[in-house]
Amino acid sequence: MLKKAKIAVLVSGGGTNLQALIDAQGTVINSGEIVLVISNNPNAFALERAQKAGIATAVIERKGNPDFEDQIIAKLDKEEIDVIVLAGFMCILSEKFTRHFENRILNVHPSLIPSFCGEGFYGLRVHEAALNYGVKVTGATVHFVNEIPDGGKIILQKAVEIKEGDTPEILQKRVMTEAEWIILPKATEMVCSEIIK
Repeated sequence: MLKKAKIAVLVSGGGTNLQALIDAQGTVINSGEIVLVISNNPNAFALERAQKAGIATAVIERKGNPDFEDQIIAKLDKEEIDVIVLAGFMCILSEKFTRHFENRILNVHPSLIPSFCGEGFYGLRVHEAALNYGVKVTGATVHFVNEIPDGGKIILQKAVEIKEGDTPEILQKRVMTEAEWIILPKATEMVCSEIIK
């Protein structure tokens, strides 16, 4: 059995991107394995998805917790995690955190960076901005995470067409199904295969 990179996924909500990663294990993702899911939200449905898939979970809450990042770092180090995937993780990570795991943290952003990204651009806000601006093409980007929100090196991008009558909700769903759920597992495999080399 070849060594696999150990993957941790950080989540805050429903975990649709986590589900895409779980579903891609053994098909798209062969060089890594999800061994841990951490959430800052004890009520995140993503935790149920992880448990259903037999993946260990941990809850580390941010509110009123000055050691929030240190506790996550300690947990990731203890589990000897190689790759971290942010899948709808609603916390901006500090430079201390991102430096500790340099070129090992991936995030998926629901636009073609450098458009509609950076601080304040998350969730439906991104799709609202794209529609308000009138762009004809949007998409998703998987990038490395550094101390600048959405500022790390781009790994993969995939374009998605904007259609007449799109609402932010309709567009969000199309970007997920046609881009995010495809390129996030692919990028995760790329990084894992590099690490185990």
